[in-house]
Amino acid sequence: MTRERTYTWEDPKVFVDAARELPGREFLDLISAGELPPVPAGQTTGITPVGVGDGWAEFEMEPAEWHFNPIGSVHGGMLAGLADSALGCAVHSKLPAGTGYTSLDLTIKFTRAANLDSGTLRCRADVVTFGRRTATAEARVTDSHGRVVATAVATCLLLAS
Repeated sequence: MTRERTYTWEDPKVFVDAARELPGREFLDLISAGELPPVPAGQTTGITPVGVGDGWAEFEMEPAEWHFNPIGSVHGGMLAGLADSALGCAVHSKLPAGTGYTSLDLTIKFTRAANLDSGTLRCRADVVTFGRRTATAEARVTDSHGRVVATAVATCLLLAS
């Protein structure tokens, strides 16, 4: 059996230009509506947005063999990527036009293994604090049975242009 993946992505400049000009929520709504293409990192990892609102975001990922670590479960880095996507977009949803952000830290705690039997993994993140220079958000990754797979917290540095 041959196991192989092929995928494509759009020029990231499409996102960079739009993100600079639009308020965060409007930018994320365009991605969710398909008016902007899926982001390259999402195309690579299989992590996709499922919802965004004022101060929150949800992403999901269907576990696949190519997500696995050597012991047969989803690699922690993939779960961290799922959480980081939701956490960052929750913060991004509150940004005014012309303001960007970058992650200062990401803390994740794994509570159970995820594998093919876990079903779709979903991560919901909510902004906890939003200041002039930093914002924090917290998230939970759950499996299709409602079990918590991981919890995460992130701090983002807000960058005015």
